[in-house]
Amino acid sequence: MRDRRKKYLAERLEACADVLFSPDYDDRNFSTAVLKPEYIDLEAYFGNRNPLMLEIGCGKGAFICEIAKRLPDVNFIAVEKVGNVLVMACEKAKREGLRNILFMKTDARMLPKYLPDHCVWRIFLNFSCPYPKHRDVNRRLTYDAFFPIYDRLLTEDGDIHQKTDNMHFFEYSLAQYPKNGYLIDNISLDLHHSDFEGNIVTEYEQRFSQLGPIYRLEARKMK
Repeated sequence: MRDRRKKYLAERLEACADVLFSPDYDDRNFSTAVLKPEYIDLEAYFGNRNPLMLEIGCGKGAFICEIAKRLPDVNFIAVEKVGNVLVMACEKAKREGLRNILFMKTDARMLPKYLPDHCVWRIFLNFSCPYPKHRDVNRRLTYDAFFPIYDRLLTEDGDIHQKTDNMHFFEYSLAQYPKNGYLIDNISLDLHHSDFEGNIVTEYEQRFSQLGPIYRLEARKMK
C-alpha cells in the first residue's frame, strides 16, 4: 500500500535542500541521459575524500542514518524515488546532525549521470521491491540491466550487500550475480538466527522479520 501524499511535501523537501539532490531531468530516457554526465562535486559537498557507500532505496532512513553514525569517516549517498518517504529520511538526518549523507531523489538508472565512475566502495540493496510478476522482472534491482550500472559505480574492490525477506527474489538474485560476473559470499538464509554481527535493522525489517526469515548475501566483482 502506498503512503498517502504528505502534507506540505514540496515545502518539506525544499527545507531539506542542503542535504538533498533532486534533479529536474531534461531527458527522461535513461540510456541517452547518462551519455551527458553532470557529476556531483562530492568533495565539495562532503568536504573530504572519504570512502563512499551507496544505498539504493533508503526508505525512511533508519539504516542510512544509523550506519552514518557508526561510520563517521565514511560518506554515504542514499537514493529514493518516492518523495513521501524520502522527506522523512532527510528530516531524520538533519535532526541528528548527520553531515556525511547526501540524499538523491532519482531513479537508480540515472546514477551514472550524476556519480563518477568507480567512486563507490559498497552498494546496499536493502529490501528492494521484489516485483513478483514476470512482466515486471526488468524492474528488479538485480535484473541484468542494473549490473552495468553497478560495474561503473563500484571501485575495483567494491561489493554489494543485499537483504530481503522474499525467498523467490533472493533465489533469483543468487542466480543473477554470477551470471553478471560477481562472486557471492557470506550467504545467510536466516539472518536474525545467525552469528552475523553488526546488522542494522531497517524499518521494513523490523516489521516483517517476525513473519519469516531474512535473507542476506554479499557479492563482489570477479577479477
